[in-house]
Amino acid sequence: METMAVHPDLTRNQALVLKTLDNAEGPLGAYTILDQLRDKGFRAPLQVYRALDKLLEFGLVHRLESSNAFVVCAHPGCHSHAMIAFAICEKCGKVEEFADTDVEERLGSWVKANKFQPSKTIIEIRGMCETCASEAAA
Repeated sequence: METMAVHPDLTRNQALVLKTLDNAEGPLGAYTILDQLRDKGFRAPLQVYRALDKLLEFGLVHRLESSNAFVVCAHPGCHSHAMIAFAICEKCGKVEEFADTDVEERLGSWVKANKFQPSKTIIEIRGMCETCASEAAA
């Protein structure tokens, strides 16, 4: 994955967590991040969780709800969308982030018709990416 420009307000710990996620092949859980950063002075899960909370607030990472893991935001500024979606390959771990205006509009219509007040919308599609599906079919 391409190295991201560092947010100017990041602390050392936040920058290290962001770099670890940016260099990862797939989503990482907090304890995996902690293990990878022990030689950088990380000793407790709370250090990782605090950094992740700020990175989420800054819109630099996303939390995958189904696996309680984190990925770097692939589309800076995507938080302007009411809906963010992820396609997650269960074989190789690849995560594709996307927004779909048609789905967003349909969900918005339902929300309005039902007077529901969502706080956030995250859609996760789990399955096999094109590469893994092709390998499985071969």
